[in-house]
This record gives sequence, C-alpha cells and structure tokens, in this order.
Amino acid sequence: MSEAVDVQLDKVLFVDDEESILRSLNRLFMDEEFLVLTANSGEKGLTVLRETGGVGVIVSDQRMPGMSGVEFLSRSRERAPDALRIVLTGYADINATVEAINKGGAYRYITKPWNDEDLLQTIRDAVRQYRLMLENRRLNVLVQKQNEELQEWNTNLKGRVLEQTATIRKQNEDLSAKNERIGENFRKVLEAFSRLVELCSARLKSHAKNVAELSVNVARELNLPEKDIETIHAAALLHDIGKIGIPEAILEKSLIELTESERLIYLQHAVRGQSAIDVVEDLRAAGLLIRHHHERYDGKGFPDGLTGEAIPIGARIIAFADYLDHEFGNQRGGVTVDVVFGKISLHLGFLLDPSLVGHFKRFARYHYFSHPTRPEGGTHQGSMELELPPGKLTEGLIVSRDVFSGTGLLLMRSGTVLDDAKIVSLRRYYQIDPPANGVFVINVTGMVM
Repeated sequence: MSEAVDVQLDKVLFVDDEESILRSLNRLFMDEEFLVLTANSGEKGLTVLRETGGVGVIVSDQRMPGMSGVEFLSRSRERAPDALRIVLTGYADINATVEAINKGGAYRYITKPWNDEDLLQTIRDAVRQYRLMLENRRLNVLVQKQNEELQEWNTNLKGRVLEQTATIRKQNEDLSAKNERIGENFRKVLEAFSRLVELCSARLKSHAKNVAELSVNVARELNLPEKDIETIHAAALLHDIGKIGIPEAILEKSLIELTESERLIYLQHAVRGQSAIDVVEDLRAAGLLIRHHHERYDGKGFPDGLTGEAIPIGARIIAFADYLDHEFGNQRGGVTVDVVFGKISLHLGFLLDPSLVGHFKRFARYHYFSHPTRPEGGTHQGSMELELPPGKLTEGLIVSRDVFSGTGLLLMRSGTVLDDAKIVSLRRYYQIDPPANGVFVINVTGMVM
C-alpha cells in the first residue's frame, strides 16, 4: 500500500466563486507536478474534500457569497485536518487575517491580484511543507517501530542492534535537520510580518530590524537564558504589529501632537499587538513583552502603569532599543552616539531603565557607525563601491547600502557579507518586487585600523 501512496500526485484545491479566476489558476498550475482541483463555492469545496482524499493544500477566497472563506476553511479542517490552508483576499485586512488564522487554521494569506511567480512559489512551498509533515510523521512511526524492534533484538542479536542503532541515529539526525528547517521557516515568518508592519509608515522602515538586533545583543550581554533571548527577538521584530490599521497620519505625529481621539487610538496599539499574535501559542510570551514595551520606568507608561523591575526585563530592553532607534532615525551620519545618549540621560529612571544605558551605548556605537564604507577609527584600502545587478553578485562582496524592494521593504542591511543563499534570495526579490537600482557593494581587500 505504501508504494501506491508514493506514486500519487499531491492535490491542491482552489475555491473561488469566480469561474474566470479558477480557469486562470488551472492555466497557471497546469505544468506543476501536482493535481489541481477547483470548486466555485465553499459547499462544493467541502464536497470535493469528502469525495477526494489526500488534499494537501487548500486555497480559498475570503469573500464569497454564502459560505465565507473563513467558514469554509474552518469546516475543511474536519475533512482534511492535515492540509495547509491559505486565504486569498482582495484587501489588506488584519482582522480578517487574524480570524482566518484563528478559526480557519490558515498559515498565510495572499492578496488579489497576485503576482504569478509569487503565487507559484507560495503553493510550491506549501506542497513541500505538506510533504515534509507527512515525511516527519512517517519517520516518527518508523523510529517508534524500530525502537520496539531494538528491544526484542537486544536479547540475542547484539550485532544487529548496533547496526540498527546507527540507522536510527542517522534518521534522528535527518529529523532534527528537518525540524530545524521548520524553525527557520518560523523565524522567516516573523521577519515577513515585521516587514508588513513597515508598510504602515515611512518612519518604521528598518525600525523593527534595528530594535531586534540591539535588543538581542544587550540580552546576550546580560546572560539571559537562550529561550528568553529568542522571545525578546520575536517581540522586538513584532513590537509595532498593533500599529497595522492605524492611519499613517496618526503614526507620523509625536504623542504630544495627537488629538484626544487620536491619542486613544494610538494607546491601544500595544494591547492590539499582543492580541494579534496571541492565537499563536509559541508567541504568547513575546506578546506579553509587546504589551509592556511602552511602560515607563516611573510607572507613567501604558497600558498597565507598571513600575521599575515590575516591567519584564525583555520589555525594558525593547523599550530602550525602540527609543534609541527613533532618536537616531534615518540620519545616522548626522548625529553622534554622545549626543543621543546625552538626551537619553535626561530620561533615565523616568522613561528608561538606567541599568541598561552602558550596554546600549556600546552596541549603538557598533550598530550605527561600524559601516563597511565608513569604519569608525579606520579606513578601507583597495575598496571601491560598485552598483551591480543581482545576476553579477558573487560571494564575499559586502553590501554597502541598505537594499530595499520596489515597494520600500528592507531586503538586506548594509554590512551584510554575501554568500550563495543571500544572493539567491536577492535575485528572487528583484524578480518579485524589483527596485529601481542595483545592489551597491564593495570588495574589501585590506583595512588599516
């Protein structure tokens, strides 16, 4: 029976009330190595799932007459519990997205109209992840079975036990490697959501990445447990997720410039951020830090008015990094560390935790001024900045300017040393969302400090 399963094609079900879209999807995926199924309503989609087993990926439009996409995806979990669910939506609506994740079990959403290459890659990735889940399950069953056999063989077949042990060890290593890839995908999802937050306001460009890097460095220097550092990293990347949906006109103002009604909206974003990710169990600890990253050391912050060390250490670290990055802003070359920390000193013990200032001052100097084209205290020799198309990038080159997509998302920070994986990633983004410029790089052959 297992041999029969191996030759079956993977199945992908598309549900949309517009026949023209279903025809378009059939054409788009006609050359793929999986079977495309379609239905023009949620009810018919459930019928397909009832009559056809082994559907690995379900893609549903959100807005359909009768049964909505969220309701269909929720009910589809009864008939295809292992399938990966994706929502197609014609507008960016965080509430609908959260509802789809919470009730429908969707693991991501795609906006309409879609980019064909992006959609193709998304469905291919989902099919691969479904295969990986099945393979993990198969390996778990296999490992359990072999462990049972191992106990039986141990009485009289020591040599065979040793041989099988080596096999099991290799399988466990493979399983660990696959689990690591799943963890890496989870981290990339966090980065993707942080880039989504950047779209709320031009002031947020690169902000989440800066806050995350500063926060993790300080947390490591404080010798916090690795699990806590991972939580701080996730919370720092997503600390502004509650700002999604807030008008940019509000986000562009300082707190004292807001009207009373605007202020009430703004003050909700920390709690909204916690609520948005609370549906993901692994992010609930990060959600608590997001909730408290606007608490003040003197107790005059929001939303809960916590004071001093009653504020979680991760939230205090993120609050310091958040304030620091806003002070530097986008004009990094026009301000010094001493000037910024002179201003910060006025807020120690009131807004910020005074015990963190020394750690942040060291890392701020490195983070904002240790740049490959302007090293603090030294100069590059034998280096020249070049603008190259992605197709001509090679390993070892150093990115000399931040790389942004055509729509303004930060793709790669200056100072990044290129390797094959990063080059492949840049080339893919230049196809999906091409910037106007090439990639600015330098090739450093020597440095005098």
